[in-house]
Amino acid sequence: MNGLARFLPVLDWGRRYKSETLTNDLVAAAIVTIMLIPQSLAYAMLAGLPPEIGLYASILPIIAYALFGTSRTLAVGPVAVISLMTLTAASDIAPPGSPQFIAAALVLALLSGLMLVLMGVLRLGFLANLLSHPVVSGFITASGLIIATSQLKSILGIRASGEAMPELLRTLWQNVGATSLPTVMIGVAATAFLYWVRKGLKPLLMRMGLAARPADLIAKAGPIAAVAVSTLAVIALDLEAQGVKVVGAIPQSLPPLTVPLFDADLWQRLAVPALLLSIIGFVESVSVAQTLAAKKRQRIRPDQELIGLGAANIAASLSGGYPVTGGFARSVVNFDAGAETPAAGAFTAVGILLAALFLTPLLASLPIATLAATIIVAVLSLVDFKTPVHVFRYSKPDFAAMMATILVTLLAGVEPGVIAGVGLSLALFLWRASRPHAAIVGRVPETEHFRNVKRHKVFTDPRILTIRIDESLTYLNARWLEDYVLEAVAEQPRLRHLILMCSAVNAIDASALESIEAINHRLADAGVKLHLSEVKGPVMDALEHSALPSDLTGQIFLSQNTAFTTAMTLADAEDAAQGQSDLWLARGMI
Repeated sequence: MNGLARFLPVLDWGRRYKSETLTNDLVAAAIVTIMLIPQSLAYAMLAGLPPEIGLYASILPIIAYALFGTSRTLAVGPVAVISLMTLTAASDIAPPGSPQFIAAALVLALLSGLMLVLMGVLRLGFLANLLSHPVVSGFITASGLIIATSQLKSILGIRASGEAMPELLRTLWQNVGATSLPTVMIGVAATAFLYWVRKGLKPLLMRMGLAARPADLIAKAGPIAAVAVSTLAVIALDLEAQGVKVVGAIPQSLPPLTVPLFDADLWQRLAVPALLLSIIGFVESVSVAQTLAAKKRQRIRPDQELIGLGAANIAASLSGGYPVTGGFARSVVNFDAGAETPAAGAFTAVGILLAALFLTPLLASLPIATLAATIIVAVLSLVDFKTPVHVFRYSKPDFAAMMATILVTLLAGVEPGVIAGVGLSLALFLWRASRPHAAIVGRVPETEHFRNVKRHKVFTDPRILTIRIDESLTYLNARWLEDYVLEAVAEQPRLRHLILMCSAVNAIDASALESIEAINHRLADAGVKLHLSEVKGPVMDALEHSALPSDLTGQIFLSQNTAFTTAMTLADAEDAAQGQSDLWLARGMI
C-alpha cells in the first residue's frame, strides 16, 4: 500500500477522511466554484478558445490532480499566463477559434501532460530550481502587462492583435476610432467595481462588523456580482443591439470525449512550446503549493507534483480542455475557505459540471467586456514593480537577468520571453558556479575560529596562507581554482605552507581533482607544501580512491586550527633548520 500511495496520494489522505473534513471541503468547493466559473470563461477566451472550453478544463483535470497531486489546497485549472502561452503557441498553427486551433490546444495539453509525467517518473522536480525567482517574477510581470493590454480591445469594443507589446499598442491605436461607447461604459464600470471589490470591500465589511475571513471570501466572490449585473444590463437595455459583444450561446453538455490529433508534424511544431509551457506551469504551481503547504506545516513532493499536473493536462486533452496548472488566486481562496484535502477540488469539479449543464443559458448575454475586466484586475495583481527595486539593491546580476526577461517578453512575446528566462537562469547559475566565493582567512585571537582577513582583525603568519573555498569544486570552476590559488601564492614571497580550508566544499569532481593535483605539483616546485583541512566525509571518501592523499606534499587535517598550528610548528622548525644551515654556511666562508 505504501508504494502505491506514493503515486496515488489519495490512498493516503482518503483513509483518514472524516465527516468534519467533508464539510470543510464542501464549503471551500462552493466558494471556489463561484469564483472559477467567470474565470474559466475569461481565460478560455484569453487563450483564443470558445468559453465553454474553460469550463471543460475545470472538470476532469481537477479530479485527476486530486488523485495524483500532493498539495491539499492547490486549485488546478485555467490560468492567465498559461492561457496566453496557449494562444501564442496555437496561433502559429491556425487562427484563434478555428477547429485547427482547438485541435492544436488539445495536442498542446497532451504533450505538456506527457512531458510532466515523464519528468515526474524520472524525478526531475529539481529542474524547477534552475529558474531563478527574479527571472520567473520578471516573466510573470511582463506577461501580466501583455495580458492586460490585450484585453483593452474588449473593453473598448474594437479589434486588435499581436503577441508582443509593440504590435498590441500599434493595432489598438489604429482602431481606437471604432470604440463602442456602451462597451466602454460596461468595461470601465466592471473594471472599477472589481478593483474596488479587491481592495476596498473587505475593509468595508470588517468596519461593518464582519469577521476577517468571511469578509475576504465575499470580496473574492465579487466577479459573480459583476457578471450578474452586467448580464442583466445587457438584457434589460438591449445593449447587444447597440454593439456590445456578448459570450453568446454556450452548449449545455458534459465535457466531450476528445482524442488529440496524432499528426507528427503538428506534434513536432508544438513540442518546444509544450516544454516551455510545462516548465512555467510547474514552477508557478509548485511555488503556490509550497507556500500554502508551509502555512499548515505540510509538505509536497515536487516529483509527484509533476505527475499530478501531468495527469491533469492529459485529462484536459481527453475532455475538450486546454493546458492547466495551479492558480494562485483560486488556491488562496481554497486555502482561506478551509479546504483540507484535494477532495475539495473534486467537489469544485462537480460544481463546474453542474454549471456547464444547467447555468450556461444564463451566460449567453454576458458581455465580453466584463470578462476582460475580470482578466485585467486578476492579472494586474501579478504585476510587481517593487521586486525589481529590491533585487537591484541586493544583486545586480539578478536584476540584469530580471530586466532582460521583462524586456524580451514585452518586445518579442511570451515564448521568446520564456526561452530568455530559462537561458538567463542557467547562464546566471553557471556564471556563479564558475566564480565561487573564496577568502583568505586568519585566526580570530584567543579562539580557534578562522575568518576573512578583509572583514575581521585576525592573526596571520606570512609563512602560512589559508584559503577558504565556499563552493563545491567542479569542472566549471576548476581553472578558476588554479588561477586564484597561484595568484595568491605569488603575492606571498615568504610562503611555505598553503592550507585549503574545505569546510564548505560538498563535492570535488574529476576536473577539480586534477586541478588540485596540478596545484600540489606546482607548489612543490616552489618549495611550498599543500594541506587540506576540514574535508567532509563524502568528499574524503571520494579522495581516498585517488592518488591525491599519498601524493600530497602536506597533510589532511580534521580541523583548520590543527592545520594552522601544525603548519606554524613546521615553519618554525624549517626556520630553525634554515638558520642553522645559514650559520654553517657562514662559518664555512670565514
